[in-house]
Amino acid sequence: MRDAAGLESVVRYLDEDGDGKVSAEELRRRLGKMGGQILLEEAETAIKALDSDGDGLLSLEDLVGLMERVEEEEKLEDLREAFKMYDAEGVGFITPKSLKRMLSKLGESKSVKECKLMIDTFDLNGDGVLSFEEFRIMMT
Repeated sequence: MRDAAGLESVVRYLDEDGDGKVSAEELRRRLGKMGGQILLEEAETAIKALDSDGDGLLSLEDLVGLMERVEEEEKLEDLREAFKMYDAEGVGFITPKSLKRMLSKLGESKSVKECKLMIDTFDLNGDGVLSFEEFRIMMT
């Protein structure tokens, strides 16, 4: 979690009545004071999308949950980018040869046989290659 204290101060700023939660009307008014324009319906839609307990209000827990989802999505995107580097042919999996090529670019010399053994360690379905899901499991 990046900065729970920062999120807490955001909730305190938006929470005009001090109940620990932000209503659509509070969100609309506070954003208006900051120079932004948002319709009440847009504020309601935004809160509904983030509201984890269904009370129609935005809480600190809702913002923390949002940040955790964003961080998880960022990690997944980073893994996809790394996977693409190993899957140089763009076939959707990492072969022993593509692993050897990438390791060589990184300055590590391995034989195709050694790369096959490395892949076999994480090859969950036994097809001899690493899918993105197998790669993700290996990297976590």
